[in-house]
Amino acid sequence: MRKQEVQMGGEAGQGLGAGSPAEQVKALVDLLAGKGSQGSQAPQTPERTPDHTQGPQCNDSRIRRHREALLSRAGGSLELGGHSPRLTDLLLVEGLMDLQLREHDFTQVEATRGSWRSARTIALNRLFLPLSRVSIRPRISITIGVAGVGKTTLVRDFVCLWAQGQVGKDFSLVLPLTFRDLNTHEKLSADRLIRSFFPHVGDSGLEGAALAKVLLILDGLDECKTPLDFSNTLACTDPKKDIPVDHLITNIIRGNLFPEVSVWVTSRPSTAGQIPGGLVDRMTEIRGFNKEEIKVCLEQMFPEDQVLLDWVLSQVWANRALYLMCTIPAFCRLAGLTLGHLCRHRWGPQDTELWPPRTLCELYSWYFRMALNGEGQEKGKMSPRIEQLAHSGRKMVGTLGRMAFHGLVKKKYVFYEPDLKAFGVDLALLQSTLCSYFLQREETLASSAAYCFTHLSLQEFVGAAYYYSASKRAIFDLFTEGGVSWPRLGFLTHFRSAAQRAMQAEDGRLDVFLRFLSGLLSPRVNALLAGSLLAPGEHQGSRMQVAQILQDCLHPNRVVCARAVNVLHCLHELQHTELARSVEEAMESGGLARLTGPQHRAALAYLLQVTDACTQEANLPLCLSQGVLQSLLPQLLYCQSLRLDTNQFQDPVMELLGSVLSGNDCRIQKISLAENQISNKGAKALARSLLVNRSLTTLDLRSNTIGPQGAKALADALKINRTLVFLSLQSNMIKDDGARSMAEALAANRTLSVIHLQKNTIGPMGAQKMADALKQNRSLKKLMFSSNSIGNKGAKALAEALKVNQGLESLDLQSNSISDTGVAALMGALCANQTLLSLTGLICLVSSSGSSLSSACEKTPSAQREPRIWLEHSAPTAP
Repeated sequence: MRKQEVQMGGEAGQGLGAGSPAEQVKALVDLLAGKGSQGSQAPQTPERTPDHTQGPQCNDSRIRRHREALLSRAGGSLELGGHSPRLTDLLLVEGLMDLQLREHDFTQVEATRGSWRSARTIALNRLFLPLSRVSIRPRISITIGVAGVGKTTLVRDFVCLWAQGQVGKDFSLVLPLTFRDLNTHEKLSADRLIRSFFPHVGDSGLEGAALAKVLLILDGLDECKTPLDFSNTLACTDPKKDIPVDHLITNIIRGNLFPEVSVWVTSRPSTAGQIPGGLVDRMTEIRGFNKEEIKVCLEQMFPEDQVLLDWVLSQVWANRALYLMCTIPAFCRLAGLTLGHLCRHRWGPQDTELWPPRTLCELYSWYFRMALNGEGQEKGKMSPRIEQLAHSGRKMVGTLGRMAFHGLVKKKYVFYEPDLKAFGVDLALLQSTLCSYFLQREETLASSAAYCFTHLSLQEFVGAAYYYSASKRAIFDLFTEGGVSWPRLGFLTHFRSAAQRAMQAEDGRLDVFLRFLSGLLSPRVNALLAGSLLAPGEHQGSRMQVAQILQDCLHPNRVVCARAVNVLHCLHELQHTELARSVEEAMESGGLARLTGPQHRAALAYLLQVTDACTQEANLPLCLSQGVLQSLLPQLLYCQSLRLDTNQFQDPVMELLGSVLSGNDCRIQKISLAENQISNKGAKALARSLLVNRSLTTLDLRSNTIGPQGAKALADALKINRTLVFLSLQSNMIKDDGARSMAEALAANRTLSVIHLQKNTIGPMGAQKMADALKQNRSLKKLMFSSNSIGNKGAKALAEALKVNQGLESLDLQSNSISDTGVAALMGALCANQTLLSLTGLICLVSSSGSSLSSACEKTPSAQREPRIWLEHSAPTAP
């Protein structure tokens, strides 16, 4: 197909004349539809010859007008802000993770601890170019990113840069569309798609478009009003046939329409899964802010007030949940705006008890108060209009809130005037300053207005506030607006319904809504919003019952899924923290083993996400049974470091851990399984995972019983694995056979830098094999070989290897029955070795050897650089 793209374009360019505007549009549509070669059959009349001669000039004029139109539409300014690496270098990913397909955007950020996949990057100016000389350019490219990470900003900046001739120079035409534009049509043909949205493209000189390479941009797939259904959509190859918009997009992506056109789709991760992976040629991801970028963003918000900036930064660093959310740029700006306003405006002594915000719901409550302040609330006092403003606030929640809530239920995030009228939204209300804090208006190419909430989380907050207020008077199920019951259902019934629906939602779209709904019951939030958004003391008598409803959602004998962890987030928003606090105290005191109920497991998974100590290393020794571990596996997947020592884990547990380490989502970098009961079968399970794992760098299997067979399985995996750098098999009885297997692996492996083989009953034969491997290996830096039985024969073999090896920096041979002849051989080898800095455990058996050893040490190049040649017994280095 890629070869045909060049040939067909060339043929079409030879035959197309200028023609009328209608003919020009038809020519472009034919080109996009892959029918450019038909242009060569167009009659060439003599009177058109002069126009054809001016074709390139006309084409230049058309392209220039198109570029000017795009710059005008985008405002003519870039938002890359000094060419942020986030937007100029995208992550090149191989596909979507299960987490991205199934969970809410906030959950994705929390579960991964705000870190992003380690992946190759691709520069924006190479986004649509082949990756190598033998590959072809992608036809279908997808860029994913969570809500608020900057997908639309990226597209707008790319379009501006293309219009200025800085990127995408291979494309003669770039046609950017948003799904907000496409949603205004029920049906479209490929022909009308071009005519409706890009009428200026067909002005003059269109014959040059036949030579063009065209990029069609479809921004915001998650905002498409109808999900794409590739399984049940009929094929359509007629560019003039009107079909539903979702069918049109499906056929474009499949290549039934516009087969030669490059297509770039942007989407939130969960929606991107609608496109079959087999149709996607390239997938990229926009990462969020790192810590330094959060600081830079906030510095740009407060450039002239260092004291205010320092205070805002201190709040972000002190609250881990807030910090994680600030990795999302849109949220970072919202949080900075709120915290900055909060610091500048403190209305009275009663407010000092309510700040700084401890939860997300408190932050958004302050945001709502800031919005009220924007309409008339003055510093230190309430304006005379405050009662009227409070009424406006309640009215907004009653109208926009209902629309926001039902939008969440139906996965609708963009609204148009008919939607606003259907929900009874007063269009005059949209002009108020208060409303502008929550809803933004955008003109579409169809000259109609589209409305969306400033951020997805604001839609969830306003929707929760509506549900909270409406539940006290609703006599029907608010989710279906049906099932009338009398007397009124009551708040608890409505809350239970919301909790059940959130737990049942497979994509987690109601998770954050439920957090806000729970948070509105918090005494601090109720005090913040009393009189404006909430009635004072409203539903406060239900707080303990709500906490019980949430905890009852944690069912026994189930895996701790993201929904269960979200329950703990809800309890935190509710300020009901007893459960989490009891588990945290048990972790600190070493009493976690006795807390094995489903509620405790969910609380443990929650703490692994939100506590600073657990984020660095999940230290869980002496406390986990197989059942508890099995239930926690989905949450352990995203821990960077796991310490699971002394848990009496046996081989079945290794099968479970192996399945986790084999997952595409796995982020575990270090895992310690020391002093368990792992045999060769368990080692084989771990070895199978190492064949595919791309994250693990450290594996500690000290003091198990994997034996020679287990060592062989791990060694075979190391011949393929390219990420592991540290391996400890200390005290595993691998013997000479196991050492031989490890030696064979070291001969092929080029990434392992540290290996611990102490106390493994390895004799001279094993040492000989290891020496042979050292003659070939250049990556191993540290070899711990103490407390074996290699004797003089093994020492001499290693000495010969040291004369050749120029990579090893540390060698521990303590307690290996080496006599003076072995010592002398090793010391002689040091004279030729250029890299060894530490040789531990050699003992001078006779005084004459002692003097020769001292002499040898003085002559070694390594000793002259950094004298760390130890000749005495020294304690083994801890792994």
